[in-house]
Amino acid sequence: MQKNKWIFGGLSLLCICLFVVDLMFGSVDIRFSEIIQILRGNSANNINGEILLNIRTPKAITAIIAGMGLSVSGLMMQTLFRNPLAGPYILGVSSGATLGVAAVMMSGTLLGISLHNEWLVVTAAIIGASLVLLLVLGISFRIRSAVSLLIVGIMFGNIAGALVNIIQNYSNPDALKLFIIWTFGSLSSVTWEQMQFLAPITVAGLLIASALVKPLNGFLLGENYAQGLGISIKRIRLLIVISTGLLAGGITAFTGPIAFIGVAIPHIARGLFQTNNHRVILPGTALCGACLMLVCDIISQLTTYPLPISTVSALFGAPIIIWIILRKKK
Repeated sequence: MQKNKWIFGGLSLLCICLFVVDLMFGSVDIRFSEIIQILRGNSANNINGEILLNIRTPKAITAIIAGMGLSVSGLMMQTLFRNPLAGPYILGVSSGATLGVAAVMMSGTLLGISLHNEWLVVTAAIIGASLVLLLVLGISFRIRSAVSLLIVGIMFGNIAGALVNIIQNYSNPDALKLFIIWTFGSLSSVTWEQMQFLAPITVAGLLIASALVKPLNGFLLGENYAQGLGISIKRIRLLIVISTGLLAGGITAFTGPIAFIGVAIPHIARGLFQTNNHRVILPGTALCGACLMLVCDIISQLTTYPLPISTVSALFGAPIIIWIILRKKK
């Protein structure tokens, strides 16, 4: 218990330090002393103040939100399906969001009009993710097996992916380029105005996940054991799917898809805390996710041209997945 408190304290301090470092680095370096002056309102450099307050601060906060949300949703999916490679996008929610964005960005070219607008793209992503989520929820009432639900989610993702390919086939190169850029993922696209919607959606998903700690611990030993403890399998599965939909769907809508974070971070947290108890591992996963997303954002800013956040996260996540597979084989 004492060891876990030290680990939580260390992760919290690391997250704060990474947040400050993330504010300092970018196309224009801003010193820590100048950040303090800007926050106090004493800085004479209005340009740096604008960059810090309206670009880097919301971007760093988005990194924390995305890291927490995707990691926790990934943890719940791995527990529900008892699959170490399950992730937040496994139910097809991300594919639904991608389909909504593709429909808005590229189908408009078929009509000869431009539909590329930030809020329109976000709304389309939310609608697409919500439709897939509602379909999965509807089917979850009729399916007892978690494995069957997993297969259904993957099939919905494949259907959405096929529809996206059809839209791409008839799209013009300019619209296709915009869509491809969106699929790379971006933390900097979230403004303070959009944060007013992203933050509550993520908080709601995290609160639902926090309320499910005891049932999730029951699921570790299988659904039959959980049912023997008096846990309503259908109700808990429904709440897990809703929480995952809010977290993965909401974050994807505002930032685009971000690879591997939801799959890899729960394993990092388990290795760090040496436990599967969700009372410890759920907040631990959230903190680890926030830290790693901040690291990914910092690294993406170190090159001449900023790297897509999904590319950087994949470079961290993919080796972890390979290690998991190799360890399981042994």
